[in-house]
Amino acid sequence: MAYFLGVDTGGTYTDAVILDEAANVVLGKAKALTSRHDLAVGIGQAVDAAIAAAGIAADQVALVSLSTTLATNALVEGQGARVALVFIGFDDGDLARGGLTEALKGDPVLHLAGGHTHAGTEVAALDLAALETEVRALADQVSGFAVAARFATRNPGHELAARDMIRRITGRPVTCSHELSANLNGPKRALTAVLNARLIGMIDRLVAACERHLAQVGIDAPLMVVRGDGALISAAMVRERPIETILSGPAASIVGARWLTGASDALVSDIGGTTTDVALLRGGLPEIDPEGARVGGFRTMVEAVAMRTTGLGGDSEVHLVTEGLTGGLRLGPRRLIPVSLLAVDHGPMVHAALDRWLSSETVGETDGRFVIPMGGQRGGLNARDIAVLDRIDRPMPMQAALTSRLEAAALERLVARGLVMVAGVTPSDASHVLGRLEAWDGAASEKALRLMAKRRTGAGERFAIGPQVLAQAVIDQLTQQTVDCLLEAAFGEDAGFAGEVPEALARHALAKAGLAQHRGVVEVSLRLGVPVIGLGASAPSYYGAVGDRLGCPMILPEHAGVANAIGAVAGQVSQRAAGTVSSPSEGRFVAHLASGLQSFSSADAALQALEDALVAEASDRARAAGAVDLRLVVDRDIRQVEIEGRQMFIEARVTATASGRPRVARS
Repeated sequence: MAYFLGVDTGGTYTDAVILDEAANVVLGKAKALTSRHDLAVGIGQAVDAAIAAAGIAADQVALVSLSTTLATNALVEGQGARVALVFIGFDDGDLARGGLTEALKGDPVLHLAGGHTHAGTEVAALDLAALETEVRALADQVSGFAVAARFATRNPGHELAARDMIRRITGRPVTCSHELSANLNGPKRALTAVLNARLIGMIDRLVAACERHLAQVGIDAPLMVVRGDGALISAAMVRERPIETILSGPAASIVGARWLTGASDALVSDIGGTTTDVALLRGGLPEIDPEGARVGGFRTMVEAVAMRTTGLGGDSEVHLVTEGLTGGLRLGPRRLIPVSLLAVDHGPMVHAALDRWLSSETVGETDGRFVIPMGGQRGGLNARDIAVLDRIDRPMPMQAALTSRLEAAALERLVARGLVMVAGVTPSDASHVLGRLEAWDGAASEKALRLMAKRRTGAGERFAIGPQVLAQAVIDQLTQQTVDCLLEAAFGEDAGFAGEVPEALARHALAKAGLAQHRGVVEVSLRLGVPVIGLGASAPSYYGAVGDRLGCPMILPEHAGVANAIGAVAGQVSQRAAGTVSSPSEGRFVAHLASGLQSFSSADAALQALEDALVAEASDRARAAGAVDLRLVVDRDIRQVEIEGRQMFIEARVTATASGRPRVARS
């Protein structure tokens, strides 16, 4: 009998479950607060409690699998470590394409001549001496490097040379764009490499924290991590390719939803602390996004479940809209630490500040907000940033950390780098005020919402007459934004609306009238044609109203709060390798292999050589990812044109997929 341990680390909670693999039942489950200062604390508390609830010994666990929303959350919130991009053979115009400039956020770019042609031949020699000089100057200012060269998928030589030299000089992690995707579009590959480099430190800390606790309690079992497409990879592999964990948590939730409900066709909506993730199950399977995962406004080249991820969760920032006379509310996309949660460990400081602010007739710009130091790499900070960061040596009211308005921008930069977190009013605080949640300090929530309610609209009126009224308005806004998320996903997946903009359709006056079942000269009705599976610890609190608004069944499974952790151990290991055969001239066929270009006199010979190489690569990677009992699938996409009655070979794309069940410690 094998017992599997699934762990999901989210922005607020870390979940753990024990599954009986043979009986397919949950034996024990537990939740703990995610401990940002040391992830091993939250992981340890959840794992130990789940093992105790299951009534098994730690050394009986045969497989551990981890899913996480930390990488997804970081991209949605625009956070991550400072990195440098080595951009080989590209110009400034390429830098502006595909959101690359926005993703870099002012991080350094090293432009170098070099790169290759579409056929894989060298355009210009790579100046490694110039690169070495610039890399040495940056080594202490960045946490890692991303390397992208023109047509590196056709010849990775320049990326590999740059990578080897940077690692030798700095010892820092280096991400090569061709290792993350075999597709063309250099700027998009560069974007994916930049995001990967930015996430390496975060995911490494997560994996290390999990390994540390497993060793401490005596669990000697392979550690797997869920990829964005729901497949599993080894912990060692994910340390090199953390970008593959974006949408890891949401992908695990899809697998968990299917396992929990057996549903064939449904929208799956998973609400966490930071994001709401929506995907469609069709015939029991989720779709894979053919254009690559899109997260936080960035379109990457990472293969992942077709998922709509929105910065909306139980810990989303509550914004008061002051434009206009009536005012309003907006939630997200940034996650805050709820005031009620901060007060659990820092109650005297939080209550003293809230009482002081409430005693004043006017509400200051930063009243009700706190800042918490998170630690991390300081390279690239200017003098003002460092001065503010040095002042934040403990959790404190935001106003105590700032000496002038000019420092507000510095604080925003520190938050974006993940060096500081902000605490303030969230839907979780509103739930405490309304009695829907009792996990943390409800008195702090009540004071924080009372303070926020005192703020003024454009007409000079208070936003709400008291904390309960404001709390209900926050929950109503969460319902409305969730309905919008689900409608967007539904319109986007419905073939009858192909070519339309789902966001516009979801917010169209006719859609709103249809949901309200408008009856007048015109009668309009609208409802979802499939059920919604609501996942996440807070889903039972919020999703009943969502189902009522959408006119559809709302399925809330028994273990909805730990669906991600369940999905983490219900998946399979899968690895793909892809390559190209080109024909630069008649009668000459070139296989673009990882080892270099290889020419053949026939297309069949070139295709077979590439296929053999890709099968070996995919198999090796699948075994390295922890798979056994491999199954292999090869797909050939051959492009030909007919010229004067003859079929002319243009190009072929070959993909090899190796998949299998995860290796376990004991059978």
